[in-house]
Amino acid sequence: MLKQRIITAVILAPLTIFAIFYLPLDQFAALFMAVMAIGAWEWGPLMGFANKRRRLAFVCATIILISALWYALPLLQLWSIDGQLHSGVSLVLWIAVAWWILSATLTFLYPRYSKFWSSHRSIRGVFGWLTLIPTWLAFMVLRSNDYNQDPYNGAQLIMFLFLMVWSADVGAYFVGKSIGKHKLLPNVSPGKTLEGFIGGVVCACIFISIAGYSLGWQQHQFTLALIVTAIITTVSVLGDLNESMFKRQAGIKDSGAILPGHGGILDRIDSLTATAPVYALCYALLGWQ
Repeated sequence: MLKQRIITAVILAPLTIFAIFYLPLDQFAALFMAVMAIGAWEWGPLMGFANKRRRLAFVCATIILISALWYALPLLQLWSIDGQLHSGVSLVLWIAVAWWILSATLTFLYPRYSKFWSSHRSIRGVFGWLTLIPTWLAFMVLRSNDYNQDPYNGAQLIMFLFLMVWSADVGAYFVGKSIGKHKLLPNVSPGKTLEGFIGGVVCACIFISIAGYSLGWQQHQFTLALIVTAIITTVSVLGDLNESMFKRQAGIKDSGAILPGHGGILDRIDSLTATAPVYALCYALLGWQ
């Protein structure tokens, strides 16, 4: 399994980096909408949809909602001239933050209250939209930042997010495997440990510090970046646990099989669905470049 994960990552990582840096903004938006559509397809079984037509209907509804958001908020107008987020964008991202606070509550209390939301497919569908749609918007917010002056600035922001999440995943995996003893949330994900969580946060902070040193950051930039890194890596665990909770309730091991060694798209982006809206807001409110 580890070998498959590595091979898939080696193939996927360069393609992802190329898309982030070199696709025009509208093509990047379309590509990422396609990724969210696959995520919506994989969300179908989490809603109890065995029928492909119902899953396809959920995918179509998700695409329509993202397209409506795309039409209402032109990509190059997500940021104002003075560097402020469009009020509508901020509202959607704050709604996402509220959802993840609710998600954290449901996750920590699981399986208490699970009977209510699991017995209503419409509620699980709304949970899916609250997970996927703000993720698309957050990536567009990051990618479009200062796009006219520097088309690569937003790509660098996204790569910092990936560096945080990926390094935290790697650190959590190896630390958890080697010294992990205390279970984090055994009712949701028995394999995750408190030691792995701490190791992931520390690993991400180390990698961000190395990146900041190579870029010649000032002291205040290091301070803000490390604070944001600690926040993002903590939230990334929530995204992982959230999907684990929905899969456990639905009796599913993996969300899909499109990525050998990784499962489905949702299994690969679960941390990003939680972190992207929070990261976009952190950058809009704090900034550190």
